[in-house]
Amino acid sequence: MSSERPGGPADVVPEDGEGHESEPRMTGSAVPTPASHRRRGREGKKKGSLLRELPVLLLVAFVLALVVKTFFVQAFFIPSGSMEQTLHGCTGCTGDRVLVNKVPYWFGEPEPGDVVVFKGPDTWAPEVSVAAPSNWLSGALLWLGRTVGVAPPSEDDFVKRVIATAGQTVECCDAQGRVLVDGQPLDEPYIFENNPIDQRAFAPVTVPKGRLWVMGDHRGASADSREHVGDKYSGTIGVDDVIGKAALIVWPVNRFGIVHAPDIQKNQAGAAAYAGATPYVVGAAGALPIVAWRRQRRN
Repeated sequence: MSSERPGGPADVVPEDGEGHESEPRMTGSAVPTPASHRRRGREGKKKGSLLRELPVLLLVAFVLALVVKTFFVQAFFIPSGSMEQTLHGCTGCTGDRVLVNKVPYWFGEPEPGDVVVFKGPDTWAPEVSVAAPSNWLSGALLWLGRTVGVAPPSEDDFVKRVIATAGQTVECCDAQGRVLVDGQPLDEPYIFENNPIDQRAFAPVTVPKGRLWVMGDHRGASADSREHVGDKYSGTIGVDDVIGKAALIVWPVNRFGIVHAPDIQKNQAGAAAYAGATPYVVGAAGALPIVAWRRQRRN
């Protein structure tokens, strides 16, 4: 039997011009190809995706900066000369930018010799004057500048060195003009331009619980605990008001280095060593349950 269908052979395909219109043909580089279409599509998607993700990335960066500033490390600009020459900030000097480490005081309190940044009591007059932001944008820029340490700190932020802690009695002076803590003279190699001996004296003050006695390294130009000894806090500051420990000078580059905290009270060496070991003890204690759990799983 014939395999032909009515109207012609089954395997005949009509040619162009014989009842069918041919598709338009293009020549040259303008001919679009499937590959170029896919490439352009991917590029368009990438651009659109980046624009959509940019606000999220900025928000994440802002949150991370806020977390780091709040709990770990914060940069500070030193505007005054009260800590010369440990920290530059005087007129005519390049204001130091320092990193303030907050982690050491998670596990302990400031020790004698530490350089700390703190919120001053309400009885302390500001050492610097900072104009209030005029709008939300200038306020945001000021916050950002303070976060990275390029803008002046808040008017109630101070930087001083811890001299005595709770329960200790501080006074001045011995025959050589040295500050005494619990009757023992301090070893203070960092002092710059001290007051004349006849102007250094102040009566004994016993530091209350939860408070610190602080002084500037530039003794002749620092409005510190000595200047506020008559207030309701006897010149002391609160441990809870300490923001962190000045740890590193990061700017200018030629002054890059560690902010040293010497053992100014030799009888405090043991306590300082214990406080320094505390984070490691806490870390080891936290790791023990994890090690035990992993051993149990293996068995």
